[in-house]
Amino acid sequence: MQKKIVAFSLGLFIAAVAAAQAPKQFQGQGPIQAISTESRPVQKQWKGTFSFPTGEVYFDNNFDGARLNGLLQVNDSTYTALITAENTPVNESPWYAFKVWAKSARHITIKLTYPQGVKHRYAPKISHNGTTWASLEPADAKKEFELDTIPVEYTFHLEIGPKATWVAAQELSTSAVIKQWSDGIAKKPGVTATTIGHSTWGKPITLLKIGNPASRNRILVIGRQHPPEVTGTLAQEAFIEEILGNKELASTFREKFLVYVVPLMNPDGVDGGFWRHNAGGIDLNRDWAAFHQPETRAVHDFLQKELSDGNSKLWFGLDFHSTHDDIFYIVDPKLTGLLPGFNQEWLGQLKERIPGYTPNIKPLYSEGPTSTSFSYLFKTYGTEASVYEIGDKTSREFILQKSQVAADAMMELLLKSSSIKNK
Repeated sequence: MQKKIVAFSLGLFIAAVAAAQAPKQFQGQGPIQAISTESRPVQKQWKGTFSFPTGEVYFDNNFDGARLNGLLQVNDSTYTALITAENTPVNESPWYAFKVWAKSARHITIKLTYPQGVKHRYAPKISHNGTTWASLEPADAKKEFELDTIPVEYTFHLEIGPKATWVAAQELSTSAVIKQWSDGIAKKPGVTATTIGHSTWGKPITLLKIGNPASRNRILVIGRQHPPEVTGTLAQEAFIEEILGNKELASTFREKFLVYVVPLMNPDGVDGGFWRHNAGGIDLNRDWAAFHQPETRAVHDFLQKELSDGNSKLWFGLDFHSTHDDIFYIVDPKLTGLLPGFNQEWLGQLKERIPGYTPNIKPLYSEGPTSTSFSYLFKTYGTEASVYEIGDKTSREFILQKSQVAADAMMELLLKSSSIKNK
């Protein structure tokens, strides 16, 4: 009997150790609270070149997407950079981007610091041309999910010389970069581009139409409501490129459906190097009830016009984002939309088609105000909608693979749906 008790206790101990060693699953965000989305002031950062009495090392933030709010030279080789947000309160997504160079080759140390109460989020990436980027962290670097484990500052080392080194929280994907991608997409057969509105600072909100303009079967894809969320843009672009591919599946889908794509919802925030908001000082993904901001109003007004005949249906909607790790937010399965169970079936296909992958799925809307885009689409049009979140450190290869699989599975399921008249 005593041996059985010892064995049982040992089993419990081993199980506890295994559970403690198992990788934690990202829990995602909690219930979304409605907030006022009336415009608030934002602070523009000073732009220019930071230099020091020694005249050997220079920093610069005079480009779109840059953020460097202050700089202190500690000694000949150590510099402290201050990174602050466009306004407060704001979610902790402290974006930074700047260039650094020296008159001659040297080794320097940079410490990133933030306002009190703000934690570091993005591991630095560097580039020597502003286009090709490499992370300073190894690919297997530990992912931090719990706030009490995330550092409040971050120190790293660089070898610099006369040619500028770009340092950024993620790859630079400014409005000009996304426009270049959109212009390339718009040249493909069956694609048109139109401006549906303008941002607070007057930048165009571009919408791409892909597929059959006469089809009454529509889907919507939007991205980059939050400026730093570059991995979401990478996933969105791969997803759309798969829909535009040469596979028979994609060709058939484009004959039967019309796809709306708004690749850049927040050009002002992206180019301003903001942490979270638009130039109106507001989180756009909390403005899908009041529509105080011009960017959300542009999409709202466009959809109302396009779907006003009562016969066209917006069957599916995707909003691409980034967060600490991959996760899908969906509408509570107990609520019934146009295609009940579609999200679960679609995400189940990702599990079947990607070896070793299990989607992290969390219902995030059940009732109440439609602060977010996906909840607004569901409540207004019955659209089966999802938030497609990609981790900050998710490998670029997996981003591509998952988006391609997700696009193929979506197209197959929508074409096979008995509820949709694929004329």
